[in-house]
Amino acid sequence: MIAVGYGRPKLESPLCHGILLEDPGPDIPFQLNLLHGVLMEVGQMVNGTTVTEFILLGFGVGPQERFLLLIFFTILYVVTLAENLTIIILVVLDTHLSRLPMYILLSNFSLLEIGYVSTTVPRLIFDLTSPQGVISFTDCFLQFYLIFSLGTSEDLFLSAMALDRYLAICHPLRYPQIMSPDFCFALVVASWGLGFMAYIIPVTMVSKLSFCGPNVIDHFLCDAEPILSLACPPLGVTPYVCQMFVDTLVLSIVVFIVLSYGTVIVTLMKPSFKGSRRKAFSTISFHLIVVTLFYGSIAAIYICPEGENQVEITKAITLFYTSITPFLNPMIYCLRNDQVKEALGRLRRRKVSLLGRNMTV
Repeated sequence: MIAVGYGRPKLESPLCHGILLEDPGPDIPFQLNLLHGVLMEVGQMVNGTTVTEFILLGFGVGPQERFLLLIFFTILYVVTLAENLTIIILVVLDTHLSRLPMYILLSNFSLLEIGYVSTTVPRLIFDLTSPQGVISFTDCFLQFYLIFSLGTSEDLFLSAMALDRYLAICHPLRYPQIMSPDFCFALVVASWGLGFMAYIIPVTMVSKLSFCGPNVIDHFLCDAEPILSLACPPLGVTPYVCQMFVDTLVLSIVVFIVLSYGTVIVTLMKPSFKGSRRKAFSTISFHLIVVTLFYGSIAAIYICPEGENQVEITKAITLFYTSITPFLNPMIYCLRNDQVKEALGRLRRRKVSLLGRNMTV
């Protein structure tokens, strides 16, 4: 329509009511083209997704702090990979550990930790070297899917290890028959498979939403809540479906783990318990520390009070369970583990003997 005013007429669009274009006479074709371009963009925003990339704000620190964080996370990532690879190689090469269900689960857990930390830290390191923090729409949703899938698999492996300790301590005579190689293999496949299947529906539903407004994510990774906050209404049932999946999975697995370790502790406290109570307590204590670190950090996000510092607190908690716990877990599991120390000794002696044999040839 034509907006009437003093002087020359101005063009005003009903869809872009804040844009007034003065009539410059012979330049009006240029302004009409400009208006047409704006209207096309608005039409695209109304019809569907226009955002092709997101901007991760990260930690919002200066260049010096970014450099220090870059060094810290690079060292942390390399050490975490080395720790978890050591456990995997040790279990694979040692004939004794490779037959024990607990260490089969532990080696898969270490492989999962490598995937978990590799999904977040390399991207974080890359963004620290580049102040833009730009991530494509596809890469963002791929990271979103991998984080939640690997996190769910971690939940399932923690529950599988809780089941293993329950059977070993509460049913020692039946343990070899129940925790057979076939059953252990089924647990491993189920933990990996269900973990990666669980979030296909929620991630697909979120990716189908319309993202037509701002594309700035105040986080260092693509998490569900900041992504949903950028989606344009109507959101439909998508937020409720995502929350239902998270709550159902986490709550059911936590209840199973608590019941398993609770039964184990009650069994160990009974006077009729036969076996090394101290050794059993030592073993499950390491498991409980890992469980507490993981679920404690997740619980902290839920009880985090709303306020000005909520985003920064959420970033710190997310950083802890995505980057710090994969670094701590191998040390917690193996720091005072006699079987791991013995396996390291056997592997060292085998390496020395092979070197001596090669030198004599």
